[in-house]
Amino acid sequence: MSGPLEIRCPKLGGEVTFAYCLVEGGDLPCPRTIVCWQQYFPVETHLRAKLTQAQWDRCFSQTPKGKMVSLVELMEAAKKRQEK
Repeated sequence: MSGPLEIRCPKLGGEVTFAYCLVEGGDLPCPRTIVCWQQYFPVETHLRAKLTQAQWDRCFSQTPKGKMVSLVELMEAAKKRQEK
């Protein structure tokens, strides 16, 4: 029996599940979730049903951050998790 589907995350460079993508932004999905998962199922429809309009706007109506900013934020979040 195989586990959940994993895809390569362009942000992290490793394999992740859809469950990870839903919480990558803390209380919001990763802004790239739709692009990454759209070939596997109707992810936009799923997310629109799951998120409020305010959450949708906060997640998907922003200008994407540059890679360097994203990397620094990921490192800071990892550091905070290790400190706990």
